Amino acid sequence: MLAKEIMNKIVTAATKKTNGRDLAVKLLSGMYSGLPVVDEGKVVGVVTEFDLLKATGEGKDLKLIFAEDIMTKDPICVEEETSVREIIELMTEKNIIRVPVVRKEKLIGVISRCDILNSLIQPEFITFCGD
Repeated sequence: MLAKEIMNKIVTAATKKTNGRDLAVKLLSGMYSGLPVVDEGKVVGVVTEFDLLKATGEGKDLKLIFAEDIMTKDPICVEEETSVREIIELMTEKNIIRVPVVRKEKLIGVISRCDILNSLIQPEFITFCGD
């Protein structure tokens, strides 16, 4: 199985100029714990809840900081042809929750640990209709 087969193709990403407050609001939606940061479609960073907590712990005002100030730069990404086995190894080795998927350095998807687990589950249900 390959990254392109299990990735989420609908991706929410921040720009380098997305402010900390807007990042926090998006992360508080409960749908994300981190977001890729893009510049002209290229992944240049990742911002997580921990990055926001660290910034506030340092006394920074979320309205006055931007993604580019707090993001992890040069994030780990995978190509769409990367095997799920390789992604599992990467995620467990680096303790990564999600990984951006790229094609020619451009963001095309994201894979989370849940996406991988979902891809491995084979339901044990049978649907049939009686007379």
